[in-house]
Amino acid sequence: MRTPMRNAAVAATAVSLALLVSACGGEKADAGKGGTTVKETPGATATSAPAAKALSAAELDKLIVTQADLKGHKVQKAGAADVVPASQVSADKADCTPIAHAMSFVSPGAPAASVQRKVLAEPKKDASASPEEAILGGLGVQVTAVTLGSYEGQGAQDAFASVKTAATACAGGFSVVHGKEKTKISKVAPDSVTAGDESVALTVTTDMEGAPFVSKLVVFRKGNTLASFSSISLAPGGVKEAPKAVVDAQAAKLG
Repeated sequence: MRTPMRNAAVAATAVSLALLVSACGGEKADAGKGGTTVKETPGATATSAPAAKALSAAELDKLIVTQADLKGHKVQKAGAADVVPASQVSADKADCTPIAHAMSFVSPGAPAASVQRKVLAEPKKDASASPEEAILGGLGVQVTAVTLGSYEGQGAQDAFASVKTAATACAGGFSVVHGKEKTKISKVAPDSVTAGDESVALTVTTDMEGAPFVSKLVVFRKGNTLASFSSISLAPGGVKEAPKAVVDAQAAKLG
């Protein structure tokens, strides 16, 4: 199963390979205007928010979503193969790099610490489905990469601002280099999910052999923490809806 999933994922989006291939590995569940849709809470802007001290990775681990926070989902810790250094993820347009990072288990900007999880939506069970249909249903499961990054001072505000800028600057598309693989994003369009002090929600479209393949990206800031959610699926056409349940659960956990 790894080879066809790899081929489809590389053609779809830079982060698809890491998410979908490793999602098949059965890791142990974790217990514990155009171009943007932005929601801002009055007084919570890059210029007015107070400087803050960054959290450690251990502290972020206590704040990221767990299995107990999400019914109907499986939460896994991201493995070493999933997470690559920021230096290995780039874009052919410099302004688009924050989106490339947010899609790839990398917190945009310069976080002091970050943690990652994979969240898999459990496929709906259909007793009447054939074995082949059940397999296809499993392949179409929606997988969301969740990344929390914590920043010193105004770092989170600056990182969020860079994603907001990228959403507009990169609306017409760009290319992502993820490790040794290059992926062409054909369009970045606004979506409607909001959370935290300010947020950006995007629909990212890749031209996969002449057919549009859709993934979803949500980034929100809560204080000096930035949360990123990149969702993909190998269902025909890709992801239909943003991972609102995952975003809401994470927003509630951050307070």
